[in-house]
Amino acid sequence: MTVLAHYVLLTALLTSVAAAVFYFRAASVRDPKLTLPRTFLLTSVSLVVVASAVLIVLLLQHDFSNGYVYGYSDSTLPLHFLLSSFYAGQEGSFLFWCLCSAVIALWLMRSRLTTPAVMTVYLFAHSMLLLLVFVKSPFRMIWDVYPQMPVGQVPADGHGLNPLLQNFWMVIHPPVLFLGFALMAVPFSQAIAALWTRRYDALAREGLGWVLMGAFVLGMGIMLGAYWAYGVLGWGGYWGWDPVENSSLIPWLTAVALVHTLIAQRRTGKYLRTNFVLAIVTFFLVVYSTFLTRSGILGDASVHSFTDPGSAVYGLLLVFLALIAIIGAAMFVARIRDMAPAPSHAGWLTRELLLGAGAVVLLLSAVVILFGTSLPIFSTTRVEPSFYDSTNLPVAILIALLIGISLYTQWEEQDVRFTLQKLWKTLLAAFLISAVLVVTGMRDPLTSVLVFTALFAFLVNVEIGAMGIRGGVLFLGGKLAHIGIALFLIGVVSTGKYNETARVALPQHAPVLVLGHMLSYDGYTVRPDGKYEFRVVAASGPQRFTLLPVMFEVPQQGIMRNPDIVSRLTSDFYVSPISLEPAQQGAAQEEHELAKGSTIALGDAKMTFVRFDMGPVGGGMGAHNATAAITAVLEVQRGNDRETLHPAIKRRETGESEYHPALSKVLGTEVRLLTMSIGMNAESPSTIVVGLQRPDASPDQPEVLMVEASVKPFIIVLWGGTVIMLVGFVLAIIKRMRETA
Repeated sequence: MTVLAHYVLLTALLTSVAAAVFYFRAASVRDPKLTLPRTFLLTSVSLVVVASAVLIVLLLQHDFSNGYVYGYSDSTLPLHFLLSSFYAGQEGSFLFWCLCSAVIALWLMRSRLTTPAVMTVYLFAHSMLLLLVFVKSPFRMIWDVYPQMPVGQVPADGHGLNPLLQNFWMVIHPPVLFLGFALMAVPFSQAIAALWTRRYDALAREGLGWVLMGAFVLGMGIMLGAYWAYGVLGWGGYWGWDPVENSSLIPWLTAVALVHTLIAQRRTGKYLRTNFVLAIVTFFLVVYSTFLTRSGILGDASVHSFTDPGSAVYGLLLVFLALIAIIGAAMFVARIRDMAPAPSHAGWLTRELLLGAGAVVLLLSAVVILFGTSLPIFSTTRVEPSFYDSTNLPVAILIALLIGISLYTQWEEQDVRFTLQKLWKTLLAAFLISAVLVVTGMRDPLTSVLVFTALFAFLVNVEIGAMGIRGGVLFLGGKLAHIGIALFLIGVVSTGKYNETARVALPQHAPVLVLGHMLSYDGYTVRPDGKYEFRVVAASGPQRFTLLPVMFEVPQQGIMRNPDIVSRLTSDFYVSPISLEPAQQGAAQEEHELAKGSTIALGDAKMTFVRFDMGPVGGGMGAHNATAAITAVLEVQRGNDRETLHPAIKRRETGESEYHPALSKVLGTEVRLLTMSIGMNAESPSTIVVGLQRPDASPDQPEVLMVEASVKPFIIVLWGGTVIMLVGFVLAIIKRMRETA
């Protein structure tokens, strides 16, 4: 079945190319006959569906003779994780993208507005995806993927799905994101086809609905990923400005800019050239995002990046990017003289101009994020999250201000005084609310300005939406989307600027007051999947609740942490585990904390924490092996005397810890590794706590859980704003579909 499926992919590629060729031929004559290209297209789509079904069957049957099945699944995975293994790896994710593209091709073919020229361009993009899948096929035998495997010998079980991906959000987040990527190929195809056939109004007439749908789906995928990061991955937040996160955000920003300029073109005829450029650039950025995430080029800059897929796929992705850029630029330059801007007698205070200004601001944000995201490709320098925060804060202020003002303007020029008379009450209300917030503690000037403009945008859209609801719910799409964005910005401020965080040690059965909550650590259990689940009871006034944060070890990735959250109307209480210090008995000790690469003074001696060594004794936390060893490499020096120490901890699946101290001749004492914390980046380095034994007696010490506790005020405003924004997109899409029906 595996070998046969490989040839199914080849046939799907060939029939897709044939369909593109015959659609091209049909687009070149006045009386096209579409039977042949549609037959080839239906054949190609059917074969992509068959190939996808074969991969699912191989996963469900645990056919470990298939290299992809072996690499991304095992016999213990439940059904939903087996299905998500389909797109867990590079090969499967390319095939899933092709499946989405194939379904869209059928939808596009059946549309009465779709021309043979549009289908030609779309099938060109679809064929490039199929070529990627054929070259990076999920249907290779295990002995081809893993040459070290003896030929003919099938392993008893698979390598398994990465524990970080064994989560509910893995089931829905990647498929939504891939569908969003696939949808962005349609406006690109419509733009190239319109330039080819000189139907310059076609993109605005036929493309707005597709751009809305692509922006909606891609935006939903991005926010699902943000919630995954917040609730599961233990980042302590919903956005880390990671390059892989940013790579999907950038085309979303350009797509939203395109939505607004298409609306302006449909009303005034302006932004014709701009819309062609944005449609081409958006799809280019989608493929560029794929290049960043699946070429392995960001392997050292992102915790999400895939590994190197091989020179063939790397080269094909570059060729795909080059073809999009060359074809798009060549067609645009060839037709630029034909696309003279529409005459306009409007002045500067018009909705047309403000929509264009909003698009420019969104593009500025996209350019800044693109620069920071791409920097690791060209340099060893990386930008910190603070760079994105500081550069996008003025952008967010301008966006919120333009959202508010644009709804008080008309398509024709109007008097400035008349506009001010309409909006002064809303401006005053936003200012008064902001003033109250400043008095109650909001001190940062730029943050205060952002809240003021976001409140202004919110109030304007509520007012205009309430007046326009008589026209029907579908007319509220844009207003709801803007209300959602305003609430989202307010939520970003409340959770980013006024988040309270504390790191605290919780001795077992000894309550500790943390951020207004009395926390008590009651111990831990080892779950059937090998993960360590800690029981923390929290009390706040009359409320009492139990949190169950988790830690586990992933081979080659270190210790991973899953937080637990109590969500309330005004705030979330967020607890993430850091490390576990086992109960101690016997001799007293001095304790010292060291960050990786740091040096501390011990009298006239010095100690440096060099690195961790993860021992090969078993698989560690999260595995089914018996023990795991973690060793700290320390360098100790006094004068000319120098030595290297290797204190270690072995953790058994039962939860018992076995300490292996190192005897220091320089210090004249034993050095014991007590706790460790694996850092993710330079801002949060790995740390350890070491104990130096003293001969005098000491009382027993209880087990101690180190946690990071946070209070995230009004984060429900952020998530609620996201949902409202997406509902606005849905209403706008439905309205557009009814207009073209």
